[in-house]
Amino acid sequence: MTRIEPVQPPYEPDVAERLEAMMPPGVPPILLFRTFARNLPMTAAMAGWGGYELGRHLSLTRRDREIIIDRTCARCRCEYEWGVHVAFFADRVGLSSEQVTSLTHGDSADPCWVVERDRLLVQAVDALHDTARISDDLWQRIASAFSDAQALDILLLCGWYHAISFAANGAEVALEDGAPRFGDLR
Repeated sequence: MTRIEPVQPPYEPDVAERLEAMMPPGVPPILLFRTFARNLPMTAAMAGWGGYELGRHLSLTRRDREIIIDRTCARCRCEYEWGVHVAFFADRVGLSSEQVTSLTHGDSADPCWVVERDRLLVQAVDALHDTARISDDLWQRIASAFSDAQALDILLLCGWYHAISFAANGAEVALEDGAPRFGDLR
């Protein structure tokens, strides 16, 4: 059961404006954003950081971003946000079905991870999720593959999607129609 009911159309003008700004043109607002709209000042405050994390100024590639988001949401058991990102971005960024399955149920040693950069991203997410730290050895490997700006983006993107996962899971946001489910990949 959803704990916080998402706003329903027709939306108040300020809510409609905020929701429109959060979605690609012509795409109806997702349930999570409609839930966030129950606290419009919070939603407005989130716009800048969320826009950065999903925007063109992020120093990571879109593929890097989606590996981090998908793995973070899977580790947080946030089927809602994981499903939204897999449905909308996985094909667009070239994640194979084996890689999506690995991000969800596997680890960086799975044979689908042939590029060291991808493996490092999975390892970074796992380390942050498991210990809230990155070991010196892993940091040295990250520092050799990513710039300082990219390393900072890895850390904060993982943290941001922990927060998103906590919000979606805590509010028990209903799963989006048509989005994949964790069980679809077994």
